[in-house]
Amino acid sequence: MTAMAKKTAGGAKPEITWDRASARRLERQFLARPAGPGTPVAEVVGAMLGAHAQVLSAAEVSVGVRAAGVTRAEVRTALWEDRSLVKTFGPRGTVHLLPAAELPLWCGALTAIPTGQSPFAPDTRVTPEQAEQIVAAIGDALDGVCLTVDELSEEVVARTGAWAGDLVMPAFQDLWPRWRQVMHRAGQSGALCFGPNRGRKVTYTRPPAFDPIPGKAALRELVRRYLRGYGPATPANFAKWLAAPAGWAGALFTELAEAGEIDEVGFEGAAGWVAAGDAEFPDGRVRGVRLLPYFDAYAIAAQPRESLFPGEAYRRALAGGQAGNFPVVLVDGRVAGVWHQRRQGRRTTVTVELVGRRVSARLERELGEQAERVGEVLEAKAELVVGPVTVGPHA
Repeated sequence: MTAMAKKTAGGAKPEITWDRASARRLERQFLARPAGPGTPVAEVVGAMLGAHAQVLSAAEVSVGVRAAGVTRAEVRTALWEDRSLVKTFGPRGTVHLLPAAELPLWCGALTAIPTGQSPFAPDTRVTPEQAEQIVAAIGDALDGVCLTVDELSEEVVARTGAWAGDLVMPAFQDLWPRWRQVMHRAGQSGALCFGPNRGRKVTYTRPPAFDPIPGKAALRELVRRYLRGYGPATPANFAKWLAAPAGWAGALFTELAEAGEIDEVGFEGAAGWVAAGDAEFPDGRVRGVRLLPYFDAYAIAAQPRESLFPGEAYRRALAGGQAGNFPVVLVDGRVAGVWHQRRQGRRTTVTVELVGRRVSARLERELGEQAERVGEVLEAKAELVVGPVTVGPHA
């Protein structure tokens, strides 16, 4: 059951509790109950606002635990055959699966976010004009073909100049050519996306042509979608989710509030924001267990982090306060531990470590059911082990 958030005496802003906010987020993320059979995979990914895909198997689990009957095969079909999904550079400049139909929104919004100071040394950086040249060269080179990064590098240098190929960019104890520091911009602008692997080698291609939504309109819509999925939230939460400047996000929220597109509410003792007219929240919290993989969208975006990762979970399941580096166990909507899966052939062992919680018979049964679901997504038979996880955080 849902109920409209009521104003307190004197017409004060509505007050939302963590349990009610968490329940609505989980519902809208298909984590309270999975999407029904036949729900398009792209619809599930759209509700998440993208699935982090630096580790593709983790993205497959993120999607699979949210959609009844979906395995990694369906995700790969949507990605490489149906092309309803695209693997590209999304929020925070990191690799995501995004719905292909939403690329006009994402590219319009992401390219409208102000860029901060370059992390590279002055003699390594590219100028804004050079960055534009590189992005255009990437788009031209990838039109209608799939290229490995070395092949793409040759094409970019041929179209721009030898300066783009200078080995000056520090990366993984190596030096990459200068042009690669703006590779994510090419993805965010629609000039590049990932193609199918060629053996063990990653390839890149160009998505079908589209017209991005104008930046201002795209950003306004992205804020509304973010608040529908993860609200109540603050401008600082939104900025962190996008790796955008906090002051810029604050000004954007002020503009939207003045236009009547977002509403202020009370949340966890502070101010938060929801999309205008979107103040319905469930009456109770979501019960049950969920296993979320590395960099799951919910674990990264849901705020405040201290409420999602309470007590000892904050130390155990975060890496220096950063979410996503450990797969997490949700119990009744809060992180209660970490887990890890190790596959051998057609079998996978799912090890679950809980913190500050007794493992009751009911909890162990639900953990077993969720481990089994992870195995189904990965097309393997899962065995549950409850005990310490010795694997460190993902880099």
